[in-house]
Amino acid sequence: MSFDSILPEDIPDYEGHLVLTTRQEAPSTCKKPMLHEEIFEHHPTVIKGMMIQKLDLGFDEQDLVIGIDPGQRIGFSAFYYGREIESSFHSSVEDLVMHVIRILGGLRAKRKIVKIGDGNMAISRKIGNMLNLKFCSSFELEFVDERKTSLKIKNFNQRGKRDMLSARYITQRDGHRHSILPLSLIG
Repeated sequence: MSFDSILPEDIPDYEGHLVLTTRQEAPSTCKKPMLHEEIFEHHPTVIKGMMIQKLDLGFDEQDLVIGIDPGQRIGFSAFYYGREIESSFHSSVEDLVMHVIRILGGLRAKRKIVKIGDGNMAISRKIGNMLNLKFCSSFELEFVDERKTSLKIKNFNQRGKRDMLSARYITQRDGHRHSILPLSLIG
């Protein structure tokens, strides 16, 4: 990522798109989108999402959509404001659930949707139940048909690439949607 280093008094006239500064050095009036240094306390995916949100690139879609391809290696893809902000894979359900919770809790969105493939319903249900128990806010959960999401990749599944691609395709599919309300609201 390219950036310019400027003095605090040059911030109002800066030609760039986004300013990262400290609260003490931030000008009281500035039309440029600004982020402060405390964003570095967040996960890198959340930081990327915050930057996309601040830049306001004109996307109509203000949703956070997470796609999960359950299996031995669990593929993960996250879209925010219509752009993919992460593609990865995880080896344990527990690590994945904590990762999803960090992202769901760290980003604001009109709708937060978690789409899980139905290829391994035992793992899919486990992920859905753990999210319901551990995430203390509402989100939408969909189990989607994941047939034909796994492409044939040369060299089999190098570093989980096929699982990550499958998760990306899952984000684009529709399934039966469940609104999940936090247990604190429903008892």
